Amino acid sequence: MIRTGWVLSVLVTLFLLGASAAPKLMNSTLALDPMTVVGWPAKYMLLIGLIEVLCAVLYIIPRTALLGAVLTTGLLSAALAANLRVDNPLFSHTLFSVYFGILVWVALWLREPKIRNLFPIIR
Repeated sequence: MIRTGWVLSVLVTLFLLGASAAPKLMNSTLALDPMTVVGWPAKYMLLIGLIEVLCAVLYIIPRTALLGAVLTTGLLSAALAANLRVDNPLFSHTLFSVYFGILVWVALWLREPKIRNLFPIIR
């Protein structure tokens, strides 16, 4: 169970760093186009990319993983609200933040016994 949690956590971190933060930090059109659609100016792209890197780093370090998960949840909530506001497709764009957030927390729950004790599924 712990090994599965770590595998999922690494995948979450790689996605945050590679698919989300890296295009923003490289000022790629892959990141600029969706930001334009949701109404975010390009001047915030670097800042959002750095926040994503911070969330990913905090999440993968065991001592700060809970803080990283909470901050990532906030980041995903903002993405959800932005996509909802512009009426992007519900199941592919808007709810992706929910799907990814569930993955973040399931991975943390699987890898951290303290989190499992705090949120037990069955007692």
